[in-house]
Amino acid sequence: MSGTLYLVPTPIGNLGDISPRCADILAQADFIAAEDTRVSIKLLNHLGLKKPMVTYHRHNKETGGQAVLDRLLSGESCALVTDAGTPAISDPGEELVALCARAEVPVVALPGPCALVTALAVSGLPTGRFTFEGFLAMNKKNRRTHLEALVQEERTMLFYEAPHKLTATLADLRETFGPERRIALCRELTKLHEEVRRTTLGEAADWYAVNPPKGEFVLVVEGASPKEKVETTAGQALELVTALRKEGYSLRDAVRQVSKETGVGKNELYDLAVEQGC
Repeated sequence: MSGTLYLVPTPIGNLGDISPRCADILAQADFIAAEDTRVSIKLLNHLGLKKPMVTYHRHNKETGGQAVLDRLLSGESCALVTDAGTPAISDPGEELVALCARAEVPVVALPGPCALVTALAVSGLPTGRFTFEGFLAMNKKNRRTHLEALVQEERTMLFYEAPHKLTATLADLRETFGPERRIALCRELTKLHEEVRRTTLGEAADWYAVNPPKGEFVLVVEGASPKEKVETTAGQALELVTALRKEGYSLRDAVRQVSKETGVGKNELYDLAVEQGC
């Protein structure tokens, strides 16, 4: 009988945020798979625990994941932890979970610290519907392509960002969504120098252009208001279908994607595409 993979959230700054249940699982697990053992050992020392650890991170996820799976299949239990926050959320742990799911190894997720939820709750922006977009690309072109796909997004948007990329990201956010769009910049959450700056994209870009950012950020960006949405005509939607067809999409897949993005009916768009010989 296989063991169980436990997804154990760890504090995003304040070690006091570790829950009793998470501490118990760390104590009971046969071994711990850690993103960085040098970081995890500090938490274990705080809890007074000594446990065998292996590394599992984005650079060794193929070999490391298989090694963890082999031990799980032999009956051992494993606690998966990241340096901070919830494993498998914007984290290579998602691939280990998928590996375990395919092998029918039990996976148990424990609730606990998560930077995106903490930032959303304190942002002052709508929380009923939101979309988590993770880290934006380093490459400017890819970053802009990602943001342009969100121009009509009405849900609150959340991004993770490192300090050395923040100014470039804010400049692109301002260019894409406009300087008046609201943003909450949540820095060093739960830590000594925690800060939440609620402002606009224009003011944020100007501020950090002259005040070098420090610490890790969660950016919470207001979604588009309904009046900002640009209605796509059937003709414009057909042009998008044509472009996707040139990229190698099948007609049905191109129609399905464009219909989802624009709101133009699939049947109407498909008939129009066939009529035009797309």
